Amino acid sequence: MTQNFNKYQQIYWAFTQLCNDHCDHCYNSSGPHGERMSEEECLAVVDNLPDQLERLILSGGEPLAERKVLFSILDKLKEKYENRLFLTIQFNGDLLTPKILKQLLDKGVDRFSIASIDRYHKKQGERKEILTELFESHGIRFTEGQPAVTKAELAKTNRNDPTFGFFGATEDMWLGGNWARGRAMDNNIWKKDGSHNFCAIHSGAIGFLEPEEEQVQEMSIQLWKINPCCPGTVEPLGDARVEKVAEVLQRATKSEVIQKLNKGDAWGMGESIGISEGYAKQRSNDLQSICLWCDDFFKNHYDIKELKERKQQKIDEAGFIPEKMESRISIRNSNTNPN
Repeated sequence: MTQNFNKYQQIYWAFTQLCNDHCDHCYNSSGPHGERMSEEECLAVVDNLPDQLERLILSGGEPLAERKVLFSILDKLKEKYENRLFLTIQFNGDLLTPKILKQLLDKGVDRFSIASIDRYHKKQGERKEILTELFESHGIRFTEGQPAVTKAELAKTNRNDPTFGFFGATEDMWLGGNWARGRAMDNNIWKKDGSHNFCAIHSGAIGFLEPEEEQVQEMSIQLWKINPCCPGTVEPLGDARVEKVAEVLQRATKSEVIQKLNKGDAWGMGESIGISEGYAKQRSNDLQSICLWCDDFFKNHYDIKELKERKQQKIDEAGFIPEKMESRISIRNSNTNPN
């Protein structure tokens, strides 16, 4: 791969895990006591974003729970990109007021994506009509809420036409079911299907380095952690506070393992170090999630930070199951659904 990663299509950045809500399914365990970064750390991340980034989704947590930091980020983005960046705020809508909406428009936000239309959020979509009236009173146009997943869909948007939409963790809106992360794991409400290849759909790792013709090139930053996908790998590719994102991505292209992730092939990512696709699929089924197989792989077989093989553990004919992962799964499966 010889791509220049200083030109990049879309980054999803959850810059805070502070939130006014405490949803049972939250993949990054956001809430009133969620993890936060300082304003200085957030601005350092902005400095390290690709110079020719086309689109940025700011999320959390709840971005408006960190309004001072959010406004500083928006001001820094306007300075860096000179209004060339298409900006989306993904939030729950609970804290939005007419004054705040006007401020967000003035600071260059193009898309308002309300991600709380489901049974998990405490408001459960009850503010939908209020928010619709608020947006429309400011000349903001409604479009379907599910995130755009193709270049053709992205091409329909432009900077002179602010829009809003709604989506949430429902069967027809969410991407791949509740992820095997955070409180969805703690509450045992994650999607248990080891045959489901989340890596190969939007928000998975597919195309984060070099997308196919109609794929949207997207990666995520969770706080400062540079990840190939939105749920995030068990360890990050790099630290966006101190490393240029483009340089981290360029470094990742040298790894055959990471190139497989770029193809959405988490089951085949170990082939270059002697781990078969068949074994990977068996582990994925054992763990009931391809994301948990990914965790297993990077914990036990491959160092994603150093981009090199770990010292191999013995895998017997029955399929060795690392003690830590087996323990984790049994604990998760013993939990009951609080709902």
